Amino acid sequence: MKAADSLWMARALRLAEKGRYTTDPNPRVGCVLVRDGEVVGEGWHRRAGGPHAEIEALRAAGDAARGADCYVTLEPCCHHGRTPPCTEALIGAGVRRVVAAMEDPNPRVAGRGLARLRAAGIETVCGVLADEAERLNRGFVSRHRRGRPWVTAKLAASLDGRTALASGESRWITSAEARADVHRLRAAASAILTGIGTVLADDPRLDARLEGETVVQPLRVVVDSRLRMPPTARMLTLPGETLIAAYRDEADRRARLAAAGATVWQAPARDGRVDLAALLTELGRREINDVVVEAGPRLNGALAAAGLVDEWIVYLAPCLLGDDARGLFHLPGIDRMDRRIELAWVETRRVGPDLRLRLRPRDR
Repeated sequence: MKAADSLWMARALRLAEKGRYTTDPNPRVGCVLVRDGEVVGEGWHRRAGGPHAEIEALRAAGDAARGADCYVTLEPCCHHGRTPPCTEALIGAGVRRVVAAMEDPNPRVAGRGLARLRAAGIETVCGVLADEAERLNRGFVSRHRRGRPWVTAKLAASLDGRTALASGESRWITSAEARADVHRLRAAASAILTGIGTVLADDPRLDARLEGETVVQPLRVVVDSRLRMPPTARMLTLPGETLIAAYRDEADRRARLAAAGATVWQAPARDGRVDLAALLTELGRREINDVVVEAGPRLNGALAAAGLVDEWIVYLAPCLLGDDARGLFHLPGIDRMDRRIELAWVETRRVGPDLRLRLRPRDR
């Protein structure tokens, strides 16, 4: 690998980051065109349906693109979707070389884009800063490789692992800085998943609010086996869509919720509840890349027990709520140490006065 390739790809990755809140369901992609050691054009994918990163960079470069090296964080597309193939634009512009961070996991591309460029006589390289590129689009990769989104469970707790007082009061355990960080997490997600218990107790908004940022509001998903969702729920009055996953088909309730703007999905049941694995598969079918879970101990426990969480982010506040307060997880049946759910530390950092802990299942 040439040192310069890593340098320019790092620049392309920084450009791709600019689309973090706006490209869903498309991946975040950046592109840099370099000729004789100088940048002649660059761009990033700003929104689904808009020009891809390569097209933005080619437009910026104009005639200077001929003979340039193209650094792009994802293999150029070779099919007609909402926009024409980027491979043909690169060939027409006369670029000399294309360096991609990773192959596109979308089966409509999956190596075909690079093969098309090679067939046109363009040198190709793939795998420069691949780990960083995949991390940026891990939800998009998960959806195409596993058929389901990347799932991040967000929790906020006191030092003694409590999420609310026995009365249900929980505002606020963590700091304003931690809550602002959660809004950035929401804004980068395709969907926010919660349970009906949380809706009935807290009537949450579950939207993303970032001052000065353009945000595509994530889909709000409520696991509601018996269809108890009130049509007056606050989230139904806000911009964005709400999907309710229920396995009981109550025609009158479904009609009232539809009139309030919600969509009800008839979910398969498992052990008398919504089948959570089937729900994630359905979300993948709906082109949901990243899911953030903001739920109570029952849904958090069910997802953990089923092995459906890819990452936990825990905001730990320096306070104590006591023995009567509510815990993070409802996990019955763990009666021996060899049945415990083991996690691995990924990152620990301060957010205001709180700790932000990031963990993943030990077996992944």
